[in-house]
Amino acid sequence: MSQYQQTADEFLSWLKGQIPLINHMGFKPLNYDGQSLEMGAELEPNVNDKGTGFGGSLATVATLCGWSLVTLHLREMGRDDDVVIRDSHLEYLLPVTDDFVARTALPDEETVTGFDARMKEKGRARMDLVIEICQGDQVAMRLSGSYTALEKRRG
Repeated sequence: MSQYQQTADEFLSWLKGQIPLINHMGFKPLNYDGQSLEMGAELEPNVNDKGTGFGGSLATVATLCGWSLVTLHLREMGRDDDVVIRDSHLEYLLPVTDDFVARTALPDEETVTGFDARMKEKGRARMDLVIEICQGDQVAMRLSGSYTALEKRRG
């Protein structure tokens, strides 16, 4: 097992303790490689009255995927900061009819370096991510989100 996969397994366990809702969403093990993150979920607990993926569940998984990638990145830097979603835009492209996966990746190196520098200097930084909900190679939903990291106040 790679260092990143062990980190992902420990992170998911921690996350389930922090956000009880996700214990009921059929999450599968995370796939994390230090640059990108995949969060898979089962359709059954996230289904709507039409038998397809409930939009609120898809939005939750996508939002959480982006939040988790930023949080994991900060932890890789040895930081324990708060992360919040500041703004998001959702595009529902296709109905979700089976188990699905949310995918996202860190932006280009220059953007990440700037984010890291702002966190060190100001204790606050923003990262924009695109998260896609996919079934196989098909993108069913896309979330464009802006996540803000904030240094925790000590004391």
